[in-house]
Order: sequence, then C-alpha cells, then structure tokens
Amino acid sequence: MGNSIMTSCFVYRDPRVLRVVALSGGYDRATSTSRLQRCAGMSASFSRALTEGLSVQMSDAEFESALGASVNSIFKAAAA
Repeated sequence: MGNSIMTSCFVYRDPRVLRVVALSGGYDRATSTSRLQRCAGMSASFSRALTEGLSVQMSDAEFESALGASVNSIFKAAAA
C-alpha cells in the first residue's frame, strides 16, 4: 500500500472501478491492518500477514485460534 494509499482510496470511488484489493506488502499484520483501516471499502489480500505467528509446532487448537484471530483482525480492518 506504501505511499499510494491515498491515491488508492480515491481510485476505488470512481464509478468505473469495481474493486481495489490491497496487498500487505510484506508489512506485519498490525501495520497492514492499520493501513487498510485508513481506506474504507477496500478489500485485502494479506497472505503474509494472515500466516504471521502460525507454526507447525502448534497444536490444532492453538493453530485454529491463532488463524481465527488473524482472520478477525484483517476482517475488522477491511470492514472499518
């Protein structure tokens, strides 16, 4: 999202634009979701931020809990 975040916020308001998708750009989840919240109505594709903190050593319950928390934080940022 970098320095073009404000440009992206205005582009998606153009009636010819159906959807703008933001990428996490390698930022951690906290930074990615913070930047996403600045631009209401934008969709997100945060593969790196989504998997942050997940580990093969986690139990199924820990993994599901961590993944659920990640999904929720990204969803809340996109819905803001």
